[in-house]
Order: sequence, then C-alpha cells, then structure tokens
Amino acid sequence: MTDAPRPPLPPFTRETAIRKVRMAEDAWNMRDPERVSLAYTADSRWRNRAEFPVGRAQIVEFLKRKWARELDYRLIKELWTFADNRIAVRFAYEFHDDVGNWFRSYGNENWEFDENGLMRLRFASINDLPIEESARKYRWPLGPRPADHPGLSDLGL
Repeated sequence: MTDAPRPPLPPFTRETAIRKVRMAEDAWNMRDPERVSLAYTADSRWRNRAEFPVGRAQIVEFLKRKWARELDYRLIKELWTFADNRIAVRFAYEFHDDVGNWFRSYGNENWEFDENGLMRLRFASINDLPIEESARKYRWPLGPRPADHPGLSDLGL
C-alpha cells in the first residue's frame, strides 16, 4: 500500500515548487514531528549535519531531539531552483538554547520526491551563527510565518 498523494505533485512548475516549499516551512514551524514525518516516504533518507535518519520513525526521533534543544524555533524557506521531481531551497531559522543563547542557522536543502509528492531524499547543509536577542528578525508568534512577513530575500539574508 502506498501513501496518499501529497500535492503538489511532480513534475513541478515554479508555482507548485513555491507552494511545496511554503507547505514544508509551515509544517516545520508547527514543530509537530509526527505531522512533519508524513510528508516523507516511509523509507525516506536524510542527511542533516552529522545525522543520517532513515524512515519516518527515525525522522520523528530526530525532530523531537531537535526541537527539544532549539527553543522558540522559527524558520523561513525560499525556493532556489527546481526540475522535474527535485527542489532546492535555501533557508534560515532562529532559535535559542536552554540558557538563552540565540542563533540564526543558514543552509541549503536538496529534495527529491516520489510520484505521490512525498519526499524520499533530503540533504541539508547548515551553518550556525550566534546572534544577540536584539538581532532577531523572526518575531512572529509561534506557528507558521504570517503571510505578510518578509521572506529571506526581502530581509537581505
């Protein structure tokens, strides 16, 4: 049995790729590991820094650990390019640790989707920058980014 399709489906157009990116951003900003994992194939493979989760169960455990230590997490993703069943994004997110140190993390992700629109490969490269709380740019309430909040290019990031 296959998972139900998760539109938009490949092959992507510019508009459907942008929509897919925003859907991913919104889901990650909700910080619900179970919900996020449903966007990936049952055997999805990731590279995230020095971790290599495979499958939804490992993705859920990874995200639980991530969001337990990256507090007040807020993320913006932006389409970089796309072709057929692949999308590349750039992203930045802000969070603080359990003692109040703030960070902005920047990176790129390469995604590959199956025919049902589920992500089967996710390769992320990420760099962290310590910031002062006063340097934060993402100050919306926890949850998805408001539609009127600037994107990465608008913020000059």
